[in-house]
Amino acid sequence: MKKFNIRKVLDGLTAASSSSSSSSATAQPGTPRENDVVQETLQSEHFQLCKTVRHGFPYQPSSMAFDPVQKILAVGTQTGALRLFGRAGVECYCQHESGAAVIQLQFLINEGALVSALADDSIHLWNLRQKIPAILHSLKFNRERITYCHLPFQSKWLYIGSERGNIHIVNVESFTLSGYVIMWNKAIELSTKTHPGPVVHISDNPMDEGKLLIGFECGVVVLWDLKSKKADYRYNYDEAIHSVAWHHEGKQFVCSHSDGSLTTWNIRAPAKPAQIITPHGKQPKDGKKPEPCKPILKVEYKTTRAGDPFMVLSGGLSYDTVGRRACLTVMHGKSTAVLEMDYPIVDFLTLCETPYPNDFQEPYAVVVLLEKDLVVIDLGQIGYPIFESPYPLSIHESPVTCCEYFADCPSELIPALYSVGSRQKRQGYSKKEWPISGGNWGQGTQTYPEIIITGHADGSIKFWDASALMLQVLYKLKTAKVFERARGKEEKPSTDIVDEDPFAIQTLFWCPESRMLCVAGVSAHVIIYRFSKQEVTTEVVQLLEVRMQCEFSEVDSPDPGGEQTPTLPTPAAPSSPQEAEPLNQLTAGVNSSEGARDNIPCLQVRSSPLKQSPGYQVELVVQLVWVSGEPPQQITSLAVNSSLGLVVFGNSNGLAVVDYVQKTLLLNLGTSELYSPSDPCQRQPRSPRKPRQPSGGFCDSNDGSNNSEDRCKSPTSAKMSRKISSSGEQKLDLEDRSHRWSPRLCKRPFDSMKNGKLVARMTLKLNVHRTKSDPQRYGKDNAFTRSRSSSVTSIDRESREAISSFYFCESFPRKSDSLASPCLLVGTTQGSVMMVALGLQPGGDQKPQQTLSFASCGTLVQLKGGILTMALLDAAGTLLPPSCEAWYDPNASDEEKEKVRRRRPATPPSSQEGQDSQFAVLCSEKQAKVVAMTSQTIIYKHNITETSFVLRADVVQMAGTYCIACFCANGHIMSLSLPSLRPLLDINYLPLTDMRIARTFCFSNLGQALYLTSPTEIQRITYSQETCDNLQEMLSELFTPVETPEAPNRGFFKGLFGGGAQSLDREDLFGETAAGKASRSLAQHIPGPGSMEGMKGAASGVVGDLARARVALDERGQKLGELEERTAAMMASAESFSKHAHNMMVKYKDKKWYQL
Repeated sequence: MKKFNIRKVLDGLTAASSSSSSSSATAQPGTPRENDVVQETLQSEHFQLCKTVRHGFPYQPSSMAFDPVQKILAVGTQTGALRLFGRAGVECYCQHESGAAVIQLQFLINEGALVSALADDSIHLWNLRQKIPAILHSLKFNRERITYCHLPFQSKWLYIGSERGNIHIVNVESFTLSGYVIMWNKAIELSTKTHPGPVVHISDNPMDEGKLLIGFECGVVVLWDLKSKKADYRYNYDEAIHSVAWHHEGKQFVCSHSDGSLTTWNIRAPAKPAQIITPHGKQPKDGKKPEPCKPILKVEYKTTRAGDPFMVLSGGLSYDTVGRRACLTVMHGKSTAVLEMDYPIVDFLTLCETPYPNDFQEPYAVVVLLEKDLVVIDLGQIGYPIFESPYPLSIHESPVTCCEYFADCPSELIPALYSVGSRQKRQGYSKKEWPISGGNWGQGTQTYPEIIITGHADGSIKFWDASALMLQVLYKLKTAKVFERARGKEEKPSTDIVDEDPFAIQTLFWCPESRMLCVAGVSAHVIIYRFSKQEVTTEVVQLLEVRMQCEFSEVDSPDPGGEQTPTLPTPAAPSSPQEAEPLNQLTAGVNSSEGARDNIPCLQVRSSPLKQSPGYQVELVVQLVWVSGEPPQQITSLAVNSSLGLVVFGNSNGLAVVDYVQKTLLLNLGTSELYSPSDPCQRQPRSPRKPRQPSGGFCDSNDGSNNSEDRCKSPTSAKMSRKISSSGEQKLDLEDRSHRWSPRLCKRPFDSMKNGKLVARMTLKLNVHRTKSDPQRYGKDNAFTRSRSSSVTSIDRESREAISSFYFCESFPRKSDSLASPCLLVGTTQGSVMMVALGLQPGGDQKPQQTLSFASCGTLVQLKGGILTMALLDAAGTLLPPSCEAWYDPNASDEEKEKVRRRRPATPPSSQEGQDSQFAVLCSEKQAKVVAMTSQTIIYKHNITETSFVLRADVVQMAGTYCIACFCANGHIMSLSLPSLRPLLDINYLPLTDMRIARTFCFSNLGQALYLTSPTEIQRITYSQETCDNLQEMLSELFTPVETPEAPNRGFFKGLFGGGAQSLDREDLFGETAAGKASRSLAQHIPGPGSMEGMKGAASGVVGDLARARVALDERGQKLGELEERTAAMMASAESFSKHAHNMMVKYKDKKWYQL
């Protein structure tokens, strides 16, 4: 009789917390207490959660600004995010709390500050002198909508244009409004009867700071004199204005209009434009006005000392260019270059040598912000080539479908991947250095290599170097190259099971030690890759086709014997949308009597020779084929054992084991065959519906009788014989098999060659729909399991058990075993964990002569929810990774391969004998369990969540030991110790708002994790206290002390006779003394967390105290100065009053009362 003991495994947690997530332990007599065996060192103090960096292109960009002295680029988005870029590796992300769109950005040039204007009519001042920028001040407008902002160089007064046509002025130091306001009705002519519309442009004359140019949407431009508070000139045009640009001498400006025209105005000739051109309009011969074009959204006018000026504009194309991509036009002298962009243009900026607007600009580059890309064009070279971007902005080049993260991987991997990836770089880039070069790298202490792998919808896989909080692409692999591509819709294969992206990556498995890569695609295909440094040409791509089939038997009257062709239900319409169409003639497909597709893969492997560059090269392609009109089910789990040369994959039909060395299918089982005959956890499919009746494309089965008709067909019999015909395949009795499959030589005893392809066909019983994909440790697809699908009934759910996880290990498959042997742990979506013993009998030194046998050992343990991850620990609590071989170049000479084999340390024989020298760690969507081996008893159990479910779970290394990290659908990130499953971390971090997060969230070693926070951005987080403590040192610096360039020399004659730049004391005009106070109801001032109040909490130590004292002294001095000014004003007022009173007294002192 078992003895149950309740162990104290929560270590200091209160009873209240244990009630929400219980943990218990059971043990058999004689089993040692693991508390005495494994000394756990992880504590809750080792964990803290925080965001680190965000990589990728800013999602939905809306605005852009550039600091020409600091060389920093800022990009605002429609979700209120700010992304700042400097040199390669210098990136920063910050977010406005309101989440409103950023409509405009203005740098305080070389001041380490940035002003942002939002769509909610608020402006914010960001301090960029700290590693994590913070808001110093905010100003929220209540009665006016902000449309445009302008901050002159080296000025503290910010002009803000509104939708009503008014202009307000803000002091950026104190973030207070000035009483000086330019009202729209004073700016336009009194005779104008209509409102001029919103302010679309504000700029001061480069040569005269006292003249302000105001552009209204209706087409009116006003040159406003700030001192006299009146309009000097008004310029009227019939078409709406989108932007205005000055010539640096301040005598001309250019306007872009909604009809695709550009008007050039002399400031002293407001009657008519000096020039009108339509860059992309057709010029009629009779001198009439050109045909209107699309609006020119922005124009910039930049001058050079040695040649013609540059005019850069976006938009303005002719209306007859339907379907043409967005263009940027560069006009230089008599030449006009039209540069096509891949995406619509959001904004562009011309980068110039000088920050002074009254000097020759000398433009050298144009930064173009597109909807999904950032392009920098070199203006100094012929043809205007683009610069090669150092930022990881191509994550979304094709949508990301899966993601894996490897921290602390072998150090030689990154140089190896970089060496093969450097040959893939495009040519034709500008030879100059990247012009956005500001900031400095962090001084972090983390030196371990990190690699991120992303799978994409077009079938490509990208390897990224993620070390030291940076991200750089290393290597790109295109898996679609091994397949034939349909050239048109009419040539599209009729066997596709997905309408779009048939090559999309579903899940992947990567072994860093052996460098083996295995990927599964949505078209039910698996590709195995080897890494090689040499180029090869593969004449014929090795292909193995696997047939899986669902079989039906009568429930009430099973056939007593004989062969019977299974009758399949008619599939649902989405499963086979083109049944009447002819089959793909390039495949070995056949038609049944009903014309259904049969033995046809979803994709066709290319028949021509495949040139494979250095890097990952195809070893084998495995494809599941259609079966009597039923499409193959998508691959949901994947694992590779490089030491045995095996790849195992599973789906809703069962699992298959392939020897990728011999290109042979070794095993193909239905899920029910993994259970032993007397297994209490076995789920025989049952259905109350009538047999042979279609049910949405899913198969109905009998009620679970153990006759031969009721079981899945297997390729393995006692003699390992196999027939190709699906209707005549041999059926095995349970007594003949006894859940053991005899050893056989790993050759091709049951495969046939057809058209140069290996064809392996099998029938399996359970045909269920796509479920969760989650192989152990290296390859997982975090999608929802079908158990949460609202369209699946409980009866269907019971009969649709799929494989969700694999784990190769060396363990004790049976309780009686005393020596560890190769095993395969199999997890299902119904929470069953089963073991398959792999018998290995060496037949010589060469792997092709080895003999493998497989034996199902039944269910090891049952958990709630689908199995997510599995792992094995030794008696000391150390992770036992799957065995793998050292990497060797498959195209190298035999001598080099032999050297690698000699260097490889031999696997020592297992000495783990005695009681429970191993622990199996199993985690499902609901709970985690630790099972002692070989007694196969549950020693620890923890219910992770009752109301939600776990989306991702990984066994990771932390502080020299191991733990389980979990991410739940309710947003909680949790960590459990091993092996006792003590809760160490539970933080409500991120509610699941998008399937993208569930699909891409992954944990890695040393407290690292990541997920796709938007379609274009990767967010990295850490749950390590050590990393959080060192984060400030690791982050890059945006602001670096740089000398501001000297102002341009006015020259002798300009200084003598005038004509140079006219300065303006804006303080005299806009200060409170001259302009008074603004209305309090107009805007509300909000101190930011980065101001004095926020700095009190952020700064610490002597430096922080000094900084606070300095700010306090500055504020005190400012207040004392204001007090002194007010006292002087009051004294002057009192003196004036005394003088007036004395004059009155003198005037009336000698007069009688009746003379008054």
